[in-house]
Amino acid sequence: MSGELNIQWYPGHMTKTRRMMEENLKLVDAVCELLDARIPISSRNPDIAALCGAKPRMVILNRADLADPRLTAQWADWFRSQGLTVIQTDCKSRKGVSGFVPAVRTLLADKLQRYAEKGQAGRPLKLMIVGIPNVGKSTFINQVSGRKGAKAENRPGVTRGKQWVTVDQGLLLLDTPGILWPKFDDPEVGVKLAYTGAVKDDVVDVETLACHLMRRLFVRYRPAVDERYKLSGLPDDMAGYELLENAGRKRGFLLRGGEIDTERMARVLLDEYRSGKLGRITFEGPEEAEA
Repeated sequence: MSGELNIQWYPGHMTKTRRMMEENLKLVDAVCELLDARIPISSRNPDIAALCGAKPRMVILNRADLADPRLTAQWADWFRSQGLTVIQTDCKSRKGVSGFVPAVRTLLADKLQRYAEKGQAGRPLKLMIVGIPNVGKSTFINQVSGRKGAKAENRPGVTRGKQWVTVDQGLLLLDTPGILWPKFDDPEVGVKLAYTGAVKDDVVDVETLACHLMRRLFVRYRPAVDERYKLSGLPDDMAGYELLENAGRKRGFLLRGGEIDTERMARVLLDEYRSGKLGRITFEGPEEAEA
């Protein structure tokens, strides 16, 4: 049951979104990419750098409340070493969101100075906001702008059309639909995106996905798994499906005849990981970005 997961997901509207981004880049002063702090490599669109060219860029490590704080700090340092402006945010509590506008003004200080020298001090800065589906982009924009205009739902692919959002008189944001890239060269990228819900559950086998997740958690964050699912004492090399069975048995998820309801346990595991009930977990470190 812990078989291969081959995830290919590239709806037609994403091709359209890429074209739209290319066309609108000339309208903006900088590009801001939201990443999921739990999987900064996998949630980063490798096309963005090529699309943006020389445009100033900012990275927002969102969902920092769900990520391992030690690794998030390392990631922030790593992105800064690449010449990018970085802030960390938690859109649920709004933590870090207030740092966005000052960071934009610092990033584009030269442009603001040029505007002032030309007598255009009131001219607004324009930023394009990009990110994969379900990374919290619409929620972030709503909080920064103090409005409820951008549609935000906890499922991928909700924001479809281009929309300009006014933050204040000096800052406009161009919201774009979430975009994934045409194929995942590394199959692990697709699997990690599925863990977080960036790839819809209805295009993957949830049980197989949960087996992969349980095994990865067991290896990287074993104390959290042992405590949450009472798995202490199990062999280090136990397979994901067996771990899922053990967790389901402990939770009392039984079908007729005493068979364990592993599908129910799979959905519970994914929900508890995504909601942070397992603790603050990050599956990628900066050293993997250098590989």
